[in-house]
Parts: sequence; C-alpha cells; structure tokens
Amino acid sequence: MKTVLITGGSRGIGAACVRLFSKNNFRVLFTYNKSKQHALALSRETGAAAIQADISSQADTRVLAQHGAVDILVNNAGIAQQKLFSDITPADWDRMFDVNIKGMFLVTQALLPGMIHNKAGKIINLSSIWGQCGASCEVHYSASKAAVIGFTKALAKELGPSGICVNCVAPGIIDTEMNAHIDPEDLKALYAEIPLSRMGTPEEVAAMIYFLASEQAGYITGQVLAPNGGWEL
Repeated sequence: MKTVLITGGSRGIGAACVRLFSKNNFRVLFTYNKSKQHALALSRETGAAAIQADISSQADTRVLAQHGAVDILVNNAGIAQQKLFSDITPADWDRMFDVNIKGMFLVTQALLPGMIHNKAGKIINLSSIWGQCGASCEVHYSASKAAVIGFTKALAKELGPSGICVNCVAPGIIDTEMNAHIDPEDLKALYAEIPLSRMGTPEEVAAMIYFLASEQAGYITGQVLAPNGGWEL
C-alpha cells in the first residue's frame, strides 16, 4: 500500500485529495493547522490520519518524517490575501512566503530522504493561475505562486536521476471557501472571461493531482498543468 501525505488537507482541494486517495486504497496522511474540527471530521469520514502542523515551522515539519516513508507528497497548503501593493506590510509579505514557499521547502526536505532511498516518488506542488500571469492587488500571493513553479522545475531536474517526478498544478478559479467572498456580479464578469463559463471544482483539481501521482504519469516531470477552464492559455 502506497502512502500519500497532503498538506493543508482539511478543506477545499486538499480535502478532495484526501477523499480521492482514501477511496483508492492509499494510506493517507494530511496536515492541518487551525481547522481542527474540519480535520477530525474528515479523518472520521475517510480513515485518513490528521496531523496538526504549522508547515512554516521546521520543528513541525521534521515530525512528519516520523510517520514513515511517503511515496507521494502533495504540497497543497497555502494562504492568500488581497491588498493594494502599497498596503502590503513586510509582515504580510513574510507570512505569504513562509507558508506558500518556505513551508513547501521544509516539508519536501523533511520527506525527501525516504524517496531518494527508494529511488522513486512523486511530488505535486500547488501553484495558481496568478503564479503564471499575476493578479492585481495580489502581488505577494502571485509572486509566491510563481516561485512554486520555479521550485518545481528546478527540483524536477535535480531529482530526475533519483527516479522522482516533480510536477505542478496551477488551478484557475475553483469553488472553494477561498473564493466564497466573490459577489454574484463579479462572478458573472469572471465567467464571461472563462471559455468554459464556470468555476472548477475541488474534485476536478484532485483528479489531476491523482493522475500525476499515478504510474500513468511516470514520464511526466517538471511540468505545470493548468485546470483553469481556458482562462489563461
């Protein structure tokens, strides 16, 4: 039985991944930070193991390796914030990069030795459409998600000789709590820009992640897959 660890697995895309991998008989571990109620409910529903961890903390991420070797790592945890560039504080900037990039670095570094030892593994990192084309009033978020793409491509080259595939998924607008604040008029305007005229679902993104984790994707590495409804081509 293969083991997958999904960061930020208590809600949204992460929770959809937990459900999909659990359904397909993986040993599933997932991290959460503050969403304890959601995490415990999901654990009861799926049988997956919920692990409380602040992924921006090296002490917390080192503990993840104590749960045994991981075959597949899904670096999903992340935060977002909308602010004018002139209003972004150094603390805002640091927090964004601490979670979205430093956290990815720490978790990957903690779990990589087992993959290298086994000469096999899959690492799937979550970026965003804004990491590809940038978003007004989200400069720090866009910059952090662009860094995820650079991280993915560089690590794919480094780990290829060890039989480890590293890929990235950059979703467009997805129907999650993160986008629940969008009012109906703004949503209508967004749909006019998206060729498929709708938001994506967490389950659709999870299916793409699951494919990249599968044996069928064994010759895919260093790539950015973009489930965005044709919004950015």
